[in-house]
Amino acid sequence: MAEIIVSAVVTLLIEKLTAELMNLARSEGLETQLKKLKQNFLLIEAVLADSAQKQNQKPVALWLIELQDLAYDIDDVLDDMATEVLRRKLNHQVSHDSTRASCSKLSKFVPTCCTNNFSPRNFMYGRKIRSKLDEVNTRLDELVEQKNKLGLDLNVKLERSNKNKSDVRFHQTSSVNESKVLGRENDKEALIGRLLGNEEASSNQKVISVVSVVGMGGLGKTTLAQLLYNDKRVKDHFELMAWVCVSDDFDMFNISKQIYQAIGGEHKDFANLDLLSVALKEKLAGKRFLVVLDDVWNEDDKKWDLLRSAFDVGAHESKFLVTTRNKEVASVMDCFQPYILEILSDDIALSLFAKSALDEQNFDKHPSLKSVAQAIVKKCDGLPLALVTLGKVLKRKESDDEWEALLNSEIWNLDDESGILPALKLSYYDLPSHLKQVFAYCFLFPKDYEFERKKLVLLWMAQGFVSQTKGKNQPIESLGDKYFEELLSRSFFQPFRKDGSRYIMHDLMNDLATSVAVEFFFRLDENMELNDRNKAYEKFRHFSFIGQQRVTEHKMFKELHKARCLRTFLPLSVGRWKFITLDNVTLDLLSHLNFLRVLSLTNESITEVPRSIGNLKHLRYLNFSNTDIQGIPEQVSELYNLQCLLVGDCYKLSSLPVSFVKLINLRHLDMTYTPLLNKLPLGIGGLTSLQTLSKVIIEEGNGFKISELKGLSDLQGELSIECLEKVIQPTDANDAKLQQKTGLYELNMRWSDVFDGFRDPAIEYEVLERLRAPSKLKTLRILFYGELPTLGHLSSLRKLYLSRMKAVQTVGIELLAHTKPFHGDAFPSLESLEVEDMQCLEKWSTSGGDGVETPRSFLRLRGISIIRCPKLDKVSFGLVPSLEKLTVEGCPEAVLRDLVGGSSSIRTLKLG
Repeated sequence: MAEIIVSAVVTLLIEKLTAELMNLARSEGLETQLKKLKQNFLLIEAVLADSAQKQNQKPVALWLIELQDLAYDIDDVLDDMATEVLRRKLNHQVSHDSTRASCSKLSKFVPTCCTNNFSPRNFMYGRKIRSKLDEVNTRLDELVEQKNKLGLDLNVKLERSNKNKSDVRFHQTSSVNESKVLGRENDKEALIGRLLGNEEASSNQKVISVVSVVGMGGLGKTTLAQLLYNDKRVKDHFELMAWVCVSDDFDMFNISKQIYQAIGGEHKDFANLDLLSVALKEKLAGKRFLVVLDDVWNEDDKKWDLLRSAFDVGAHESKFLVTTRNKEVASVMDCFQPYILEILSDDIALSLFAKSALDEQNFDKHPSLKSVAQAIVKKCDGLPLALVTLGKVLKRKESDDEWEALLNSEIWNLDDESGILPALKLSYYDLPSHLKQVFAYCFLFPKDYEFERKKLVLLWMAQGFVSQTKGKNQPIESLGDKYFEELLSRSFFQPFRKDGSRYIMHDLMNDLATSVAVEFFFRLDENMELNDRNKAYEKFRHFSFIGQQRVTEHKMFKELHKARCLRTFLPLSVGRWKFITLDNVTLDLLSHLNFLRVLSLTNESITEVPRSIGNLKHLRYLNFSNTDIQGIPEQVSELYNLQCLLVGDCYKLSSLPVSFVKLINLRHLDMTYTPLLNKLPLGIGGLTSLQTLSKVIIEEGNGFKISELKGLSDLQGELSIECLEKVIQPTDANDAKLQQKTGLYELNMRWSDVFDGFRDPAIEYEVLERLRAPSKLKTLRILFYGELPTLGHLSSLRKLYLSRMKAVQTVGIELLAHTKPFHGDAFPSLESLEVEDMQCLEKWSTSGGDGVETPRSFLRLRGISIIRCPKLDKVSFGLVPSLEKLTVEGCPEAVLRDLVGGSSSIRTLKLG
């Protein structure tokens, strides 16, 4: 599958030959080389359709691999030139400002010797880039000549259903879950009987019994287990429940810890397995539990016996539910009688295929397609994953001929010994080239790895997979999200959590990604060795590895020094392998990887960022999250291409580069949980491409002003505004234009915890009033404020957190609405209210009392938490019809009495 990325990369390279690049080439006398490059690429692009259809011929496959390798190198050259254009633009601006005697924020950071386009540096740059262009043009000439010898046809058109690739139809996944379980009703009921019965325990004389579901990959074992796990009868029967995805590594410590966290609801570290087992026994003792172990491969009975020993304290009728592809696994786990999941019957398979392809129960409305559909279903061998995935391919086909073409595809007959289902290969081949590219990148994730949508899109962006020209007037993040949604709708990805925060790939899809990643991707984990494959390290472009202790001491890790053209260096945390040691081997390696686009050092035990990172001028994504770094060197400000800088959970970080303003392409700056970072560099308000800016710190004098938020109109997600007591002029708060930043969904506003005579309550009230939250805000936190403002008009607000307002004594109906008469409901979407550390609060009365007109409020409020309010003796919310959870701690008894008396729907009560 060597064609996977080539066509997308070639298209992007042609797009990169912009007027700006041509202008640079013209100024350096390189216009002829650049034009020749473009002409050759247009010739190459013209034969890619034919080469894709002939790539099963070994000479063509090798030609495509060499083309891909060269395309990467050419992309590096063009990106180098684009970076030089940025540098000269920036220096020209500094020079222009300097001549006007400007106090430009940039002029102090860039030496004047670099602002002259005719400087010795620029002359040397021209010589260097001329040499590189000559080299790649020579290699490209050779490939153009080879294409003629291979007999590649210029006139072949690649048959795809996506006639307009920028206008892709997206289908939500809400119906996918239903279709996946079509025809499994009998299986579900049979397994419900086994889970709720006790026949197995009585047969083998064990307190805890095992129910196993056995079947080949793609049959829907995990989906069936999820149905069982979420069935009301099952939930009502078991007191404690836990779900663990096991996969290849049967790590007893990690499995036990996940179970402990699931049933105990807390994250706790244990020094060894023995201490963890003791804690588990305390949680399980006398309780009827269900533990799902999904995708088990372990055949070592000693490991299973050791894991199980902690669970024998449970009550009778406790169960393990195991899914596996191997009957021997079920035998090792003492399963009384494995439940063998069979392939779907022909009728059910055809119905599932119709539902996936046509949103119909059958083919009655499409008789011309029925015979073709039956033939395709037969080729899918009754496997739900194959049927659903291929059905979604055909959902985008508009004619009977396209269905016939898929049925007659030669891919069904290929025997490449990879074990990949032909139906999945067909679904992959049907993808437009840009989606093939982003899917292949997911090879870097091991099986069962949970990934976040947003972070994956940022990685795609950093690699240039998401084209700005395709995005037109939309942010590239939105286009990347559409790419993700398309792969999700085609079942290449699957939701892992109900809230949509995590996704995974089915094992067979992971195998598919592995088969298409070919020569340029490598993943180092417990199942792969660098010397397992006879590959040239020089071709490696993307590298990931599991973050095990001392992984950098791996005997073959040093071989990566040969991979000088790496674009991705990505350590991953899986299971208990969350931290690795950054040793001299790695530091030395990074200093040679000058073509990196993605560098992640998250969870590394590092305290200092090497200055050599400033040489990585191609870098787009830099992640230092969860490290012990104290600062970031000034050299990072030279990374003009940088799009993402992530330093979340860096609790020792206290400073950012002074010349931060030079990062003109920065779009995401995550500084969450950096308590020592209390000063921002000058000019951040001028980085108008920012979408993520997790916090700002208001300063006096020449420091950051809240009005600097005005130009950051694209801010999204979460924003914390700290030190608001330093806003002296309320008009500055109005200038922030906070209400217009509709992409924000979480807002934290924090004043100083010092309440002294220097704070003016009137000014603070006016500041908060002018900082009108955007209407779509979902979460609002206010800390250390003197008075409570009106907030009931925030129609989308779901969570409100009020804390440490030492001056607040009374909360009244003013919280709900500005004026009378009241219009509409107050807090119509609010689900959670938390009030904490209000030491002077004596009365909360938003119900208005007898004869007092109040708007309807808190209609959807499900949880109230009031903690450490020692003087509060009167609480009146009025009727709270949806209240389910109530927490009262460190408050007088009157609080509990008033709240319980106001709602009859409370299910959970926590006191302290």
